[in-house]
Amino acid sequence: MKFQEIKNNVFYCGLNDENRVIFDELIPLEHGTSYNSYLVKGSEKVAIIDTMYPPKTEEYLKNLDENGIEKVDYIIENHGEQDHSGSIPALLEKYPDAIVVTNSKCADNLREMLFVPDEKIKIINDGEQLSLGDKTLQFIFAPNVHWPDTMFTHIIEDNIIFTCDFLGAHYVFDDVFAKPSEELTHSAKRYYAEIMMPFRMLCKKYTKLIQEMGVDIICPSHGPIYNNPSDILDLYADWTKDEGKNLVLLPYVSMYGSTKEMIDYLSEKLGEKHIKTLKYDIVRGDLGDLAMGLVDATTMILGTSMVLAGPHPASVNIAYLAGVLRPKLRIASFVGSYGWAGKLFEPLAECLSKLKLDIIEPIQIKGKLTEGDYKKLDNMVNSIYDKHKALGLV
Repeated sequence: MKFQEIKNNVFYCGLNDENRVIFDELIPLEHGTSYNSYLVKGSEKVAIIDTMYPPKTEEYLKNLDENGIEKVDYIIENHGEQDHSGSIPALLEKYPDAIVVTNSKCADNLREMLFVPDEKIKIINDGEQLSLGDKTLQFIFAPNVHWPDTMFTHIIEDNIIFTCDFLGAHYVFDDVFAKPSEELTHSAKRYYAEIMMPFRMLCKKYTKLIQEMGVDIICPSHGPIYNNPSDILDLYADWTKDEGKNLVLLPYVSMYGSTKEMIDYLSEKLGEKHIKTLKYDIVRGDLGDLAMGLVDATTMILGTSMVLAGPHPASVNIAYLAGVLRPKLRIASFVGSYGWAGKLFEPLAECLSKLKLDIIEPIQIKGKLTEGDYKKLDNMVNSIYDKHKALGLV
């Protein structure tokens, strides 16, 4: 495969993986993914920025050969996770004079995960520069976007920034430059929701930093390159802001229909009050869709059936994920039904406790809904409306 030039002797040398269907044994992939690696030819030195996912190493090295890359001086590692670093040992064998350039935290990961020896690692500091001759690389530390070892690399003369996982998408492409579309926006939002949302405040910080830098091109480590940076930065500015939207997320699991009936009723009545809802079937749904709902929702009402004196385990999983994804939720509650006895909502509330939410009185029913149960649901709808109104959402 011939490398595509991005700008002025900066080339894309990554690979698509159209057939990968799950990432980290956790995240379903709708459009496969790409592992982005970049080749920078300076007048004096040659650098590779980020490497390759281990199963793709052989294909990656073959492409370097076919493109006549006989010398690499530096391997810039923005983040130690192996979908970006996994080919370092093979590259060091192929280019024995190359040195891995990274920060101290990433260096620790490379030593421990890939056994990269100390003598092959050059530690750099935040803001430090490295000359390739007519190109200067400047390193910007961005810890916890999304690992503690994450950093960005900026080519000053070409005004290109390499942001590693930040601003990426699990998405394959033919032309490396992003073509704005609903499908790409969906993939980028899903990626943000599943990977970056737990670090929302830091994402907000670095979105603003890159906006203020006025870069010309953004090169992430997954998904296409943005030669119109505002296409992705404007989206991140929206997703990371503190205020949620006029949206109630309604995830549910319903064994005999009563909990679903409660969720359907809430959705209908909230809609009558001009509050948007998003229902999510926990058992049959895609977790990526739930995560994207959490990006925008101000309120979540979690519906569950009881199993063996406790909430259905699928609902516990959703409460746990919501707790660790740390969305901008402000309000929450629970509805559910039971057959005999037990604690239906306490384990769910515990999972969400770190979010410090405003909890509306939950509604628990036994069996079929009664007229009194519908009145309780009406009261919940009114309470949600009042709280959304107080927040200026309706």
